[in-house]
Amino acid sequence: MAQDNPVSRRTALKLTGAAASTALVAGCSGGGNGNGNGNGDDSGSSGVEIEPGTHIDFSGQTTHWEGLAPSGIEGQQNPTIILTEGETYTIGWSEGDGANHNLELRNSNGEVVDEYTTGATVAEPGDSEQFEFTASSDLATYNCNPHPQMEGMIEVQSGSGGSGNESSE
Repeated sequence: MAQDNPVSRRTALKLTGAAASTALVAGCSGGGNGNGNGNGDDSGSSGVEIEPGTHIDFSGQTTHWEGLAPSGIEGQQNPTIILTEGETYTIGWSEGDGANHNLELRNSNGEVVDEYTTGATVAEPGDSEQFEFTASSDLATYNCNPHPQMEGMIEVQSGSGGSGNESSE
């Protein structure tokens, strides 16, 4: 009968723990547009470039913002959007799950930038659940105030180019 060796067992557990930690870190650090909510797409892309003048539309789903338009964000949860500094966009939500939502643009300190918000939380979206804004380097995220998990990243690039790979819809 094999003798139980506590040292070998500890070593095996340490290796198993290290392998599990490595797997956990590897699963959370892919390319993609993940923001810690497990929604990275692992495509190597860090976000979707949005053409100036575009209407950015979401569906509020309590657990996430789901992209509706433009087509580059359609179906994505909390997609990272890439905007051009100094350009104007419209953002909001036109569908929801019946829960109270609002949409706010925040800086890296979590503060609403330039009153860019749909205002009060409502269950049924309407015309007031969208607003026009100018992209600036102050913008970091779009959020739903009552649901902190409904957060997507905003990247603002200088106006000196970009790939222009996203069409306005």
